[in-house]
Amino acid sequence: MNYVTFSCYYVTVIKLRLFIFATESVRVDSKYCLNLKIKIMKGNEKLIIVLNSLLADELTAINQYMVHSEMCENWGYGKLHQAIRKQAMDEMFHAEWLIERIIFLDGAPTVSNLNPMKIGKTVLEMIKNDNGDELDAVHKYNAAIQLGREVDDQGSVDLLTKILKMEEGHVDWAEKQRSQVEQMGLENYLVTQTENPAS
Repeated sequence: MNYVTFSCYYVTVIKLRLFIFATESVRVDSKYCLNLKIKIMKGNEKLIIVLNSLLADELTAINQYMVHSEMCENWGYGKLHQAIRKQAMDEMFHAEWLIERIIFLDGAPTVSNLNPMKIGKTVLEMIKNDNGDELDAVHKYNAAIQLGREVDDQGSVDLLTKILKMEEGHVDWAEKQRSQVEQMGLENYLVTQTENPAS
């Protein structure tokens, strides 16, 4: 913990809600902030960099999954549309939680960086690409959890562990889809992904 002394300050709140990033600045009356001492949590610089890297991954995943979801909707695969859309919503929560944590650690969230997206041209390509990204995310979150332990930041470890379990759930879902395709064939699998499968 460190203490900082300043004569006046601005409080910036960054909120993430369905792709909308709103920044609000609220000025504190100078008579209340003169020589005010505020206790702030200083985070490990290396960990904050890693959290921002994970944030970029999550923001990229949101966009990629939303595109895949809408493509499935357009093709008539309503169940796939809903399943992938839910994963996109999960990634939105992950991004929001990471932003909150970075700010808590007195860091600056970077919300403008996106990684290259891997948009599949077929359902199989979508599942394969998304699964590859989720496997990569699992690896990165495990590494970040280890770093959090090394720098004695249990709060970040708890958050990263929570997100990791959700990412593992995404991997499990993708692997089940690929197994179903192998067992029943792509054509039969796609029939099951329509809102009203043929009897």
